[in-house]
Amino acid sequence: MRSKHTFRLPPDLAGKLADFADRKRVPQALIVETALASFLSPDNSERMEAALGRRLDRLTRQVERLERHITISNEALALFVRFWLTATPPLPDTAQPAAQTKGRERYESFVEALGRRLARGQTLAQEISLDVEPAQASPKRSP
Repeated sequence: MRSKHTFRLPPDLAGKLADFADRKRVPQALIVETALASFLSPDNSERMEAALGRRLDRLTRQVERLERHITISNEALALFVRFWLTATPPLPDTAQPAAQTKGRERYESFVEALGRRLARGQTLAQEISLDVEPAQASPKRSP
């Protein structure tokens, strides 16, 4: 035996319900009954929890990839700075203006090259992965 319920829906939701019922050629009451059963079933919370778990797992993997890329970037920059500081001798005062001019030119070239590289989509992390993987895959030769 079924019990009768009367409730009101906002006009936009009532329109969506009517359109869906017309497209599927089923009574509106059946759609409401099915939706309520799904919403109130204990399986619904389990499905929502599983979906949330999948999303959290995906986000965790993305954060781990970001962390790896940031670590690679930081280490590359730190290594470059260390080598630059240890390999670059100080300049005499008379050579400073020419060195500053050359430095500005090199910086502009660097920014242009960086822009081209970013436009291509190739990243340092990808490049390092491509360089490191073949080296790890090749067998070591004994001397």
